[in-house]
Amino acid sequence: MGKTRSELRDAASNIIYQIYIFEKAGIKYDINELIKEKIEIQNDFVYELVNGVINNQKEISKLANKYLVDWDIDRLSKVDKAILSMAIYELMHTETPKIVAINEAIELSHKYSDPKVTNMINACLDKIYHEEIENNAKWEIYNGNSINKIY
Repeated sequence: MGKTRSELRDAASNIIYQIYIFEKAGIKYDINELIKEKIEIQNDFVYELVNGVINNQKEISKLANKYLVDWDIDRLSKVDKAILSMAIYELMHTETPKIVAINEAIELSHKYSDPKVTNMINACLDKIYHEEIENNAKWEIYNGNSINKIY
């Protein structure tokens, strides 16, 4: 039986965490091999999350730092950085409903982090959602009436 999206996010955050450790230690790695080691069958969702975070880390870090209050993403533990980075990637680059991406990150943070860090991650994601996504959404217009936001 396949894994749930929540379980796949957990696996992806663990892979991203492992990559951060390898990069800090100067260890070479193959993303596809790391994914294969963590999940038995090939999964496009995990592949997209892991590669999306790694390929967009500079943009993700810049956005996180803009909304982390008196903090910097590189000061977070590697696990917390992985969770926050993955959530920002999901918010900004996928079709995942925004509230789902935020809630899943908070659940992972509850599992792996202390409550203060969970609150910090929640606040950062909330600000990104309201400042970067909601404020920049375009309204779809039908017969002169706004009917829904296009993100």
